[in-house]
Amino acid sequence: MTDSQRAKRMILLAQLLISCMMAFMMTFLFSVMPLGFREGWMAIWMHHYLTAWPVAFILSLGVGPLAFKMSSIIMQRLTRDI
Repeated sequence: MTDSQRAKRMILLAQLLISCMMAFMMTFLFSVMPLGFREGWMAIWMHHYLTAWPVAFILSLGVGPLAFKMSSIIMQRLTRDI
């Protein structure tokens, strides 16, 4: 495996993990805030999480490269001004 392939796989894995963690935390917050910890909230949370994670991952595939490009442009401008 080349360094380029390894880097691409690492970015994809990172996007998978980030989307998993963000969907997990966000759906937790958005289910607990209106429902509290009453009976059945965990089932509702897990349903929302299992729906949100694939959506978050697919969206991260589009947003991730854009965020890296924007970060690169910002860093180039910041370091040029120093």
